Amino acid sequence: MERLTASDFDGTTLSRDGTLAVAFSADWCPYCRAFMAEFEAAELPVPKVMGDVTDEESVLWDDFKLNVVPTMVLFRDGEAVWRRDGRRKVGPIAALRGRGSWRNAGLNAADIDALRAAL
Repeated sequence: MERLTASDFDGTTLSRDGTLAVAFSADWCPYCRAFMAEFEAAELPVPKVMGDVTDEESVLWDDFKLNVVPTMVLFRDGEAVWRRDGRRKVGPIAALRGRGSWRNAGLNAADIDALRAAL
């Protein structure tokens, strides 16, 4: 899968035309590794790429205000038009208060279905 780095962006604008699904991911993230296998296998009517934020100093973290990876972003003609952030694992009390999930973290197939719906 093609990897995009900060040099492929101008701030939050992607340096490409057309529609593109980008999964911001880091090689060191276990949730990312699991999700990227699903993302690669998913059949989407648009090209898919990885936004590589393996380097914790990448400006993409700040430019896109990434707090958690993986995060999917749909771009149309360089502009972000849809986004789904990965979920953080939290304790059961916080989960009951709607602040995340204590069982699931990252993104999954349901999130890919949400991306399809946004297309």
